[in-house]
Amino acid sequence: TILEVLEKGGKPILLSHFGRPTRGFDLTMSTQQAVTALSNRLKKRVHFASSCIGETAQLAVNTLPAGDVLLLENTRFHQGEKKNDPEFAAELAKLGDIFVSDTFSTAHRAHASVEAIARIMPSCAGRLMEEEISRLENALSSPKKPVMAVVGGAKVSSKLLLLENLISPMDKIVIGGGMANTFLAAKGYNIGQSLCEHEMQDTARSIMENAKKMNCEIILPIDIVVAKEFAANTNCETLPSDACPADSMILDAGSQTIKLIHEHLKHTKTVIWNGPLGAFEVPPFNKATDAAAKYVAELTQSGKILSVAGGGDTVSALNGSGSADKFTYISTAGGAFLEWLEGKTLPGVAVLTS
Repeated sequence: TILEVLEKGGKPILLSHFGRPTRGFDLTMSTQQAVTALSNRLKKRVHFASSCIGETAQLAVNTLPAGDVLLLENTRFHQGEKKNDPEFAAELAKLGDIFVSDTFSTAHRAHASVEAIARIMPSCAGRLMEEEISRLENALSSPKKPVMAVVGGAKVSSKLLLLENLISPMDKIVIGGGMANTFLAAKGYNIGQSLCEHEMQDTARSIMENAKKMNCEIILPIDIVVAKEFAANTNCETLPSDACPADSMILDAGSQTIKLIHEHLKHTKTVIWNGPLGAFEVPPFNKATDAAAKYVAELTQSGKILSVAGGGDTVSALNGSGSADKFTYISTAGGAFLEWLEGKTLPGVAVLTS
């Protein structure tokens, strides 16, 4: 997007945030740290303005040589950013003629440099934003069938809206990670000392019942990897999913579950992935995630399925398996990807279409 602006004779003025500053300026969160990397990537000279509004920023804009790029200071150093303050947005808008939003990863946040500014000046989506939306719409709104979702993570409560929203468009949903324990407990299985939201068992049963009514198959672990402690390379064993000992915890799906997932993937055309299948950060509890990810990557590379993944833990897990670059598309977004899948309206996208 930046290079296209330059090619067409424009002057790119870059707005961005970095970190979560709480008391105004914080040197450790200055966007100035990105200047060298940005310059190397673009192969262009990148200037820096020590403020994103006011005289300092305006002078930097006015004196920017043609063909160069200007990066402004962290927008979150100003309280008006997170408050979506129209006055702060108006100050930002003074620095340019057209606002190009290329930040799908923060499109779920109604912040001044994402939402309010687009109400003030002529605005459009950048090329990355366009690609993100197009890829996700193809995968969710009009996917090639059968379509499968892989949903993992620690808690059912954090993925409740996602699961409810996926039941209708999905043919199958694989549930893994800590949240699978809640579903196993809801089926009356022993889960020992495993991470589990016991108060969510009724919700888990409701999700399984609704999925059955909608002809969406819920795929849970049929065997589990258990250990008495959560530590790297600790002693562990694989057992049927209803046989976790009272003094042990479930930390990954077993080999039979991996085979089951592979079998379902053979007959799938579209895969949407959000969340790991086990405690992937600590070997050997990354095996199920790695095996499933590698198989999705293999099917993708052979042209048999379309695969889309997103979410911070998801991308880390796929990178760990060496599969990320072999998926059809990896979203840059974490929270925005999840909220899109949940069917929520993203303020940073909605404002561009209103």
